Amino acid sequence: MAREVWTTNFKPIPKWTHIQETSHDLDWADLVTLDLGTFDDPGGKEKLAVQLSDAVNKIGFFYVTNFGLSQEQVDRQFSLCKQVFELSTEEKMKYRADLENGGYNGYKPFGIRDIKPGIKDNTEIYNVPKFIPDYDREHPQLIKDHWDEIEHFARHIHSQIVGKLLVLFAIVLELTEDYFLKNHRYDKKSDDHLRWMKYHKRTPEQNDALDNVWVKGHTDFGSLTLLFRQPVAALQVRTPEGKWKYVKPYDGSITVNIADALQFLTNGFLKSSIHRVVAPPPDQANIDRHGVLYFVRPEDDLELLPVKSAVLQKLGYDRSLDQSTVGLTAGEWVKARVAKNVSRAAADDESIAKGLKAKYYD
Repeated sequence: MAREVWTTNFKPIPKWTHIQETSHDLDWADLVTLDLGTFDDPGGKEKLAVQLSDAVNKIGFFYVTNFGLSQEQVDRQFSLCKQVFELSTEEKMKYRADLENGGYNGYKPFGIRDIKPGIKDNTEIYNVPKFIPDYDREHPQLIKDHWDEIEHFARHIHSQIVGKLLVLFAIVLELTEDYFLKNHRYDKKSDDHLRWMKYHKRTPEQNDALDNVWVKGHTDFGSLTLLFRQPVAALQVRTPEGKWKYVKPYDGSITVNIADALQFLTNGFLKSSIHRVVAPPPDQANIDRHGVLYFVRPEDDLELLPVKSAVLQKLGYDRSLDQSTVGLTAGEWVKARVAKNVSRAAADDESIAKGLKAKYYD
């Protein structure tokens, strides 16, 4: 089946130049790749669901290809990412997110969180929320100049990539295909967002002090995280055996990981993947690492209780959790985790909300 790619006629934009992949022989994770171009083939969804089931119950990371966006369209988002962070600090700070109260739409400056004494975080972020009236806010003129293009990109991700993945998860759990679609509707309030991100390069002395770990091992907050391919080798996933392996940036792919909400909703059957960011290898050490990501969240008012699934029952995942999510909504969980993550390094075992904790790994 031919890949469907929507075309654009947007404003000229500086060309994004890809850096060279590392020449170092790294320990790469062996992850499943889902070809979304086969989704609508006869039996295509069912075959993809089998592949997905084999992957996500173990490590929570996988790739998708043939997702309906051209490389040029993806590259334009990386170009916008670079340009946003080249704006003056004064201009960017006009759009600072309300991080202290669990809000993160808008700009997050780097260097606001202590990693170790004398060393601050090196992540700069700009989050663009859903394109619905509930999330109207001011943005820099650069973003407004490309508003239609950014909206097309974000909406395509939600409807043509995320929507298909949510159907596959429902098939894996033997639920109706629209089960997760009904609590991930685009026109309803949820914390989905498109993210541009920049990791500023560090000095060798800083890397030594941090044992080369830039962001400790953690899980993400919502349902899924989608990371568009970028070649700086720094992302690692923790295997079930407790080993760290690099996630390879394959051409034409998106790296997808499962996050907390789907783990709650399936009582641990779907694993919220543990991952971290480390210092790049020597031949990429002097490069700032730019990222284009999409974060998927359930609707804010969804209570994070396990679904009723014959698969979960058969495998024993229908038993209650030690720490109940009764009364905890997706919106509450995300906002609590954001607020906890603002001003200091994460604790190894941090209380978040209603007795639930987030664990961090070296």
